[in-house]
Amino acid sequence: MEKIPISDLAIVVVEPSTMQSHIIRDRLLEMDVKNVQFYRDGKTALDNIIQSVPDLVISSLYLPDMTGTELVLSLRNNDQLEAVPFMLISSETSFAGLDPIRQAGVVAILPKPFETNDLRRALFATVDLIVPDDQALFDVSLDELHVLVVDDSLTARNHICRVLTNLGIEKIQKAENGKEAIDILAGSYFDLVVTDYNMPEMDGEALTRYIRENSEQKAIPVLMVTSEESESRLSAVQQAGVSGICDKPFEPAAVREMIRNMLA
Repeated sequence: MEKIPISDLAIVVVEPSTMQSHIIRDRLLEMDVKNVQFYRDGKTALDNIIQSVPDLVISSLYLPDMTGTELVLSLRNNDQLEAVPFMLISSETSFAGLDPIRQAGVVAILPKPFETNDLRRALFATVDLIVPDDQALFDVSLDELHVLVVDDSLTARNHICRVLTNLGIEKIQKAENGKEAIDILAGSYFDLVVTDYNMPEMDGEALTRYIRENSEQKAIPVLMVTSEESESRLSAVQQAGVSGICDKPFEPAAVREMIRNMLA
């Protein structure tokens, strides 16, 4: 399937500030993106999104009637809307404020103010989600890969699985934490493990150490997709033996390239 130009994207913007709405509109017009609908609150946006599903939803974090987190979770919990790409534009910087929306699966989190190039990059990531690059991993037999996805967040697991499915990976199993993943690994062979870091029961670092030291599949590539910001913790994860670390939110192209490098 051919890629669509970003100018063809149908976008819904949920932003209570008139000034911010004008800024977003002007930046989109710079990229010739004209099919854009603006709403000031989450409920009105959701009612219209259900009637006409857009290619992308761009939202502020704080809305008059809900948060951006509640908005994206409403999309993820709706069978018709769960795959709609979501972008956050917010001045929020705290880990506690942003982590729930990272876990829900977003194409980008942009600051206020944001750079046009960052918005353009996020739009290309949206296109990549909608129409994945069929030739990007032509040298890997994707339909034969067996992948284990480990994340305690249901929305995060589903988002990662959607990205992997769009890449052409069909054999995917899921686990809610490292302990459950160990049980699954004991009974099945996998070509790749994609895991979160912060999980109950057993986190991603402990899971990686178990795989490298105790599993019968010690050489299996482990990709960690995480919102963890602590350099010391990430360093410990690298010491545990992960094959790659990818931030949340992540671009499909970045995941694709990491998988190619790990499986080459």
